[in-house]
Amino acid sequence: MRGGVADLAHALGGRIGIGQARLGDGDDLRPEESLAMARATPARRAEFAAGRSAARAGLQAIGLVPLPIPMAPDRSPIWPRGVIGSISHDGDQAMAIVTRYQGVAGLGLDMEPHEDLPCDLWETVLTPAETRWLSMRDAAARGPLARMIFSAKEASYKALYPLTGAVVGFDAMTILPDPDRRRFTARLNVGFGPYGPGTELTGHLLTHADRIVTALVLPPADECGQNRAAIPDMEMQCFHANPPEALEI
Repeated sequence: MRGGVADLAHALGGRIGIGQARLGDGDDLRPEESLAMARATPARRAEFAAGRSAARAGLQAIGLVPLPIPMAPDRSPIWPRGVIGSISHDGDQAMAIVTRYQGVAGLGLDMEPHEDLPCDLWETVLTPAETRWLSMRDAAARGPLARMIFSAKEASYKALYPLTGAVVGFDAMTILPDPDRRRFTARLNVGFGPYGPGTELTGHLLTHADRIVTALVLPPADECGQNRAAIPDMEMQCFHANPPEALEI
């Protein structure tokens, strides 16, 4: 997935830090992070450590100190003040994206195997509109496209979840993949805070031989024709690891 990281970095731009780690290669957990893994299996601990290692690499990529990233009671990452991000795992890989709060309301990342979504999940994952859209594609392409829809929903939900903390079903949004343009559109069927039903969000969709990667950089709500999200600018907890002039913000 090294090429995948380069492609994602190009798509997201320099203000987004990207990190990657393999399970088993993650650095030792910080004390604040180990608390969440006190009763975890070795496999889960390795996955968690790789995700945190990838996240700290993402912080360093935008010139910030790689501080601990504990886990909240709802299992979401607790990012340093002034920073938001998203972590994803698949198989032996972990990837993370991070950025500063200013100008970005949320981040979501998902990584999936590049293979068919099992047919027995289609009824749960797909909305009627998505099912109709798939029915018009070549039969051989429907399974991977269904997996792309699933991944795009995961990434979009991760970006939106911190706004409300609400658990929703797969019918909360409708996804239109556009693999040729490496994009997807997520149309919200329910509201997430200031992002009302009908809001359309554009995400990134990258495919490789073994992975599907989707990412959503959530713009401020006023850029989506909604009222601005009530997310104040926050004091930075991560001091610059590099001089500010070296950063591409």
